[in-house]
Amino acid sequence: MKKILIILCLCFALQLRAENNDNRYFEIAKNMELFTQLYKELNTYYVDDVDPNKLMTDGIDKMLDGLDPFTNYITGADLDEYRLQTTGKYGGIGARIGKIGDFVVITDPYEGFPAQKAGLKAGDIIKKIDGKVATKYNSEDVSQLLRGEPGTNINITVEDPITKQERTVTFKREEIKIDNVPYHGMVNNNIGYIKLESFTENAANEVQNALIDLKKNPNLKGVILDLRGNGGGLLAEAIDICNTFVDKGTNIVDTKGKIAEANYSYATKGKPVDTQIPLAVLTDGGSASASEIVSGSMQDLDRGVIIGQNTYGKGLVQVTKPLPYKAKLKVTISKYYIPSGRCIQRIDYTHRSADGIASALPDSLRKEFKTKAGRIVKDGAGIEPDIKTEQDKIAPITIALYTKNHIFDFANLYRHDHDTLRDGNNFKMNDAEYESFKSFLKGKEYDYQTPTEVKLEDLKKSIKDDDYSDEAQKVITDLEAQIKHDKSKDLDKFKPEIERILSEEIVSRYNYQEGRIANSLLDDKDVEKAIQVLTDQAQYKSILSAKK
Repeated sequence: MKKILIILCLCFALQLRAENNDNRYFEIAKNMELFTQLYKELNTYYVDDVDPNKLMTDGIDKMLDGLDPFTNYITGADLDEYRLQTTGKYGGIGARIGKIGDFVVITDPYEGFPAQKAGLKAGDIIKKIDGKVATKYNSEDVSQLLRGEPGTNINITVEDPITKQERTVTFKREEIKIDNVPYHGMVNNNIGYIKLESFTENAANEVQNALIDLKKNPNLKGVILDLRGNGGGLLAEAIDICNTFVDKGTNIVDTKGKIAEANYSYATKGKPVDTQIPLAVLTDGGSASASEIVSGSMQDLDRGVIIGQNTYGKGLVQVTKPLPYKAKLKVTISKYYIPSGRCIQRIDYTHRSADGIASALPDSLRKEFKTKAGRIVKDGAGIEPDIKTEQDKIAPITIALYTKNHIFDFANLYRHDHDTLRDGNNFKMNDAEYESFKSFLKGKEYDYQTPTEVKLEDLKKSIKDDDYSDEAQKVITDLEAQIKHDKSKDLDKFKPEIERILSEEIVSRYNYQEGRIANSLLDDKDVEKAIQVLTDQAQYKSILSAKK
């Protein structure tokens, strides 16, 4: 009798599932029919002509917006940019560009690539590309004109930002492969440093080669892996990067979804480079996805100390599916779970408020997990560092000077006036050079508001809207005069901060991306903290041990 009841229950469950599937397929068919008919009616009767591509793309994008930010429709026209994000490769000249004023300019030529070898430099104004007047285009259009098949000729006319002289250069495009590791080196006599900016193809090999190179130094006592600002990339590269520091066969991440192919366990498969060297991993709010797999796994396995700020909290996994006409769908199919069993996904896109807003997982719902050594870690909020540091706050005047391109322009002028750079990557502006920068700013616009001024502006509006007395208005006016910023004083008050960014920009004119990164480490508080922890082995081991 008991077996009969079980069989009847199974039959009922299967029938119910079949009915649910039938209802689901009916709803899909019904809505597809509605959508097709609506599209036909719009095309026939709408008062103006409609662009079918734009109308359909807008509809698809709106549909996907209701899911999560990482499920995207990629048109055939967008494929080049998508390939760049996954492979780090494209056919072009090897330079960053940007719109400054009315012109598109070279902002960063990559060392060793066609633009730099052809003599193009930061600040050069792009006037013509293969005879086309570039000033008619925005930066995105200019970028497309610069790209092309490797080996094809390109003819570019640029204007020097200082001398205003035009020159034309002709050279060949190449396959551009942007390094995942743009810089590695020693930050002092004993501590090595590896900057990992992305997880495109070959990222793991670049990290492993960097570590092998650092290990040639007999004084090496510890390594810093910098994942700050790294938004992630290929999962396979993250696994292999972990394999650099942990043994073969170590589980790194599990993915779990609703279809069988989404459920998988990923373990290291190769021979590690070094499983013992003390490791510090730097993170911040821009460290996401693959960066969180690496930093979270190193934390869960007690393999390294995490230093910095909380990571972004992206625990969703995407794959691409082909669509007709060379388009693709990048779709979220699972969540990933690092060795302790926790998922670091911060935002819950499944449950939204009435206005459609997805919210972060509240602290009350976050669960506790344990690392290999028994340390308590929590899910649902990215990776929380073992040692938290404060993120640097940039002064409003510094932001204004940067966004108005005055720092960029002064670096171009400095490079024009100085054939060589003293102290190489260790360059720091001296007082005379900073005074020269202040003189350079005379007559230039870089207005800004301090946070206090912004709040006072809101208060003024509230007092006016609420029709307060003239006396109240006078009090506000007097207060405004007292707190109003003084550009001259702010240039002196925030001199160290402004000098630091100016120095980085100037070094990049001589030593490109590698120089910029190396110079930025000179006054980096997170790096200084990592050096201190890696140097103090007792502290390092204490952090990675479970508290008794």
